[in-house]
Amino acid sequence: MASAVDDADDAGDALDTEGRQLLYDLVSIPSPSGEEAEAAERLAAFFAEHDREVFVDEVGNVRAPADDSVLLTSHVDTVPGDIPVRVEHDAGDEYSPDGDAVLWGRGSVDATGPLAAMAVAAVETGVSFAGVVGEETDSRGARFLVEDREAPDAVVNGEPSGWDGVTLGYRGFLAGTYVATSESGHTSRPDPNAVEHAMNWWRRVEDSFETEDYEPVFEGVTTKPVRFDGGLSADGLSMEATMDVQFRVPPEMEAADVRERADAELDAGTVHWEEPIPPVMTSPRSEVATAFRGAIRRAGGDPRLLRKTGTADVNLFAAAWDAPMATYGPGDSDLDHAPNERLPLAEFDRAVDVLCAVSERLSDPA
Repeated sequence: MASAVDDADDAGDALDTEGRQLLYDLVSIPSPSGEEAEAAERLAAFFAEHDREVFVDEVGNVRAPADDSVLLTSHVDTVPGDIPVRVEHDAGDEYSPDGDAVLWGRGSVDATGPLAAMAVAAVETGVSFAGVVGEETDSRGARFLVEDREAPDAVVNGEPSGWDGVTLGYRGFLAGTYVATSESGHTSRPDPNAVEHAMNWWRRVEDSFETEDYEPVFEGVTTKPVRFDGGLSADGLSMEATMDVQFRVPPEMEAADVRERADAELDAGTVHWEEPIPPVMTSPRSEVATAFRGAIRRAGGDPRLLRKTGTADVNLFAAAWDAPMATYGPGDSDLDHAPNERLPLAEFDRAVDVLCAVSERLSDPA
């Protein structure tokens, strides 16, 4: 039987470390993309309290430059969603089998948990830190960061992998907007209108990228329409159709290849493409991956090397910086964006310990 504690003042032993309190505070501050300022202020205050240089840059990133042998970085923003913030002392479930205290709230997994763990580790080890904005939308924080600073010697990007998991690969991302128009006419006419043109194009695109059931999702292109608007124009003289579409691109392909194949299926209308995010697959033998495997083993875990079907800011870092990197953070990614998003606090503590060990190893490889 779970018992919940809704107020931080009454959470008792559950918030018994500075890191846990920082995590609770950040999860308690709503920070959907575009509204990160208050959370960024709390994060910056944490570094200032520890006499670390810290500033919020012109796009809203929280930056605490220091020992650049490693940069710990995660995103401040979350997706929208109101999940009452509370600590539950659970009798145990699949996400907290030992009955640990569990923090519920939007962002506890993606990615405020990794963000807070990295902030604590950066303070304890003296390495560089950046909390970036906009990851859930346009990655404006990461895009600005790679333009505004030199490459660090190594990068650890913060996303949920579980405390004993390290993510080495992400698919790339390509988004576009299909637009078509046609003359208005009676619906009894057989000629296809703009709405049909859009539907037919997307059907051909899906068929073009269809994979066999036995092929891993990570190794294929995922096609997804995310918004559609169509019908008679305001002046009644034409039919219009607009469709926003997204593609996930495996490391074996480039976004340009996907775009070319999608454009080849056009017989009406045009597609306005956005700047793509390239896929990434890093080496399991890099200095960063090796440091994580050793730290996880020393903490009593069996390291898991992961590939994710989505996309993260590490894709942009890998494209811009010639440095070893990996992605890591507490939390089960099955709970990303979910209405039951929650993080066992004991897992958060273990992730902090692993991040500290990795940072120390990378800053003093001897």
